[in-house]
This record gives sequence, structure tokens and C-alpha cells, in this order.
Amino acid sequence: MSKSDTNQKKIQAIRGMNDLLPEQSPLWQYFEGQVRALMGRYGYDEIRTPVVEQTALFKRSIGEVTDIVEKEMYTFNDRNGDSLTLRPEGTASCVRAAMEHGLLHNQTQRLWYQGPMFRHERPQKGRYRQFHQIGVETFGLEGPDIDAEVILLSARLWQQLGLDQHVTLELNSLGSSEARAAYRDLLVAYFEQHAEALDEDSQRRLGSNPMRILDSKNPAMAEVIEGAPKLMDHLDEASREHFERLCAMLDAAGIAYVINPRLVRGLDYYGRTVFEWTTTALGSQGTVCAGGRYDGLVEQLGGKPTPAVGFAMGIERLILLLETLELVPAEARGALDVYLLPMDEAATGPALLLGERLREALPELRAQLHCGGGSFKSRMKKADKSGARLALLLGEDELAEGSVTLKFLREEREQQRLPRAELVDTLTSLLNGETLA
Repeated sequence: MSKSDTNQKKIQAIRGMNDLLPEQSPLWQYFEGQVRALMGRYGYDEIRTPVVEQTALFKRSIGEVTDIVEKEMYTFNDRNGDSLTLRPEGTASCVRAAMEHGLLHNQTQRLWYQGPMFRHERPQKGRYRQFHQIGVETFGLEGPDIDAEVILLSARLWQQLGLDQHVTLELNSLGSSEARAAYRDLLVAYFEQHAEALDEDSQRRLGSNPMRILDSKNPAMAEVIEGAPKLMDHLDEASREHFERLCAMLDAAGIAYVINPRLVRGLDYYGRTVFEWTTTALGSQGTVCAGGRYDGLVEQLGGKPTPAVGFAMGIERLILLLETLELVPAEARGALDVYLLPMDEAATGPALLLGERLREALPELRAQLHCGGGSFKSRMKKADKSGARLALLLGEDELAEGSVTLKFLREEREQQRLPRAELVDTLTSLLNGETLA
């Protein structure tokens, strides 16, 4: 290797795009497994879409004057000169796929997805440039019952994860497009009277997307925003009835919520119901799940008018929440149950076969075979480092007797030898959480 090769700068991951290391993977697998099982229980089908789409899809759906399109999208021209974008969110891709493959023609759909999204923003804990979302999208259902169902589905997930006491549901209605247009004029007139109080972003939004001013986190603008007209006071009658029926359903289901008239969401395609699940457990208030109705989006992208509602949640932030609140269950830590330890070379083959027989009999068992030889002391060090609860020792005596020695790696107990024929029953007790004799 030349000197110039050794002096080359070390290649590292792109800022805000992180590796998921083996010690973290079990918790992600646990979380994703909880979600996958829950979606099945509600009858939702998984859809998977590409991470790259035509840029026009996001400009037409999200809105040209949103922060995402203006500042955050990873957009590039491919070799054919086409403008492509790494998807910054999942709804537009899901709608595009459903339209392209005829899933919306005289049908209703309940879909969910998971995968990476990309936004070029300042990385911070729980929010990265490549981040992962789980989303739900439903099509063809216009009543408040489906709004209630997707909220109840998310509430059940918090219950399963032990988060239900640490999140708050916030609700609002954005009304019809006609009601929003009339409200928009009121809002512009109000903020023009207080233009000197608006920051640079809000002054820019005043002429393009004034409702987004309500979502500003600038504390210097809190008072002027609080005094702004409330959309809830200017809803059309159909939207008001829709919202009242939704609230009644949530009340009947025992779901607590707060009506937040400043909740507008950051994407242009939302109308009527919008909601967020927020938490204060990560410091300042943060959103862990958000969604709402987007009845006009399919038509906006060239399809027939189709009612739709959904939500998305950020996996990184929810994983961080579980860790912060110490709600990570033992099964999410990915620990081994047993470490198969041949004490010499003669026992390596039999230990290998024993492992296969145990995996056949006990599909839930997590067993790892010691490989690579070494002294008995070094083998025991690796067994302990593996994190397994038990080491199964096979040596000359065990091979001659048809037995195996159990060494307890996490408990102060004497090791014991038992016939190999009894091993499956003993390990079954271990998997069931029972105390071994």
C-alpha cells in the first residue's frame, strides 16, 4: 500500500444518517414487531414504495411553499436529466402507488408502511436526516368512524408499549377548503395589522401559507399568535358535525384529548381532522405521531376525489422515548438464552449438532455456538461476554455419558449435569420464565 493510500481521509457516514448497530437492532425489531402484529389485528395491509420518486410528486402534494420542499428535500437530476427526490415523507408515495396500481377504483383500502425518509435539516437527538417512519393510510372512507379508528389504533400501540401515560392527544379541525379559504383572508388581515411582530419566516408565509404562521415555535410571536382568529370559530357546518361526531366516538372509547386550535400540521394537503400525539418526556414538548384527513390529495395528484386519513410516527423518537422512560422489556434486549460450549475439539461437532436439535425442538430459543477454539479459560470468557443466561458444556465426560453440563452465567448457583434427553424440558422452563430446579 502506498503512502498516499494510507494518508487518505477516513470515510465516515454522512452527517445525520446513522448506522443501526447490532446492540440496537433487537429494540427496533421488538418495536417493529409490535407494530406489525397490531396492524394485522386491525386488518391493515402492508405496502412498500421506492425511496426515490419524481420531484413533482412532492411539490404537488406537500406544497411548493412548505419548509420541506423549499429547504429540506434531497433532490438531484439523474443521468436522463429527470429531477428525482429521496422521499421526505410516505403519504405522497403511498397515494401515487395506490393510484398507479388501481387500488382506489371502487375500493376502500387500509394500508401501512415502514421505511427510511430523508430531509436535510439540522440533526438533533431523535431527529435525523435519514429517519424512519411507520405510517397508516386509509382510502375511500369519509365518515369520522375511520378517523376514530386510526386514533384508537395508535392509542392501543401506546398501551402495548407502556407509553399511554406519557403521551397526549391533540385534536383540531381545518374544515373544508372553502372554509379555509375564507379563514385565510381573515388571518392575513389580522397578521398584516401585526406585521411588525412577525419574524422573517412568518412574513414570507403571510403571502403564501399564512396558516403555517400559527405553527411557529418562536416565543416572541406567542402573544400575537394567541390573539389570531380561530379556525374552529369559522368551520363549515359539515366539518363541525364531522368533528363533533369524532369527539363523541373518542369520548365513548375513553380516549382523552385536548382540542388545540393552533394545530395546523406542516403539509398543505390536510383538511378537516388533524391530530398529534405529543410528549414532554424528552424535554420540551415533542410530537411522536401525527396525521389527519387529506380528502383532496388523490384528486390533486390526478385521480378521482377520494376521502383519506392517516398518520405517521417517527421510529427514532419513539425508541428514544422507550429508552428514556426505561420501558424497554427484556425480550427487546436480544439476549442469548444459551451458549453452546464444546470444551475441546472432539466436542465441537457434537455441540454443533446439539444446537441444531435444540433449535428444531425450541424455535424461540436463542442459542449461539462457540467457534474458533481456544483455551477453556478463553472459551468461558466468551461465554460470559455473550450475555447468555446459561452455558451448555460438552466435554469428554458428557460425550461418554450422553449428558450436558449447565453452567449458570447470571446467577450464583452450582452448575449441574443432566441427561441430554431432559435438556429440552429444562430449556422450555427457562423460556417460560420458570425457575430452574
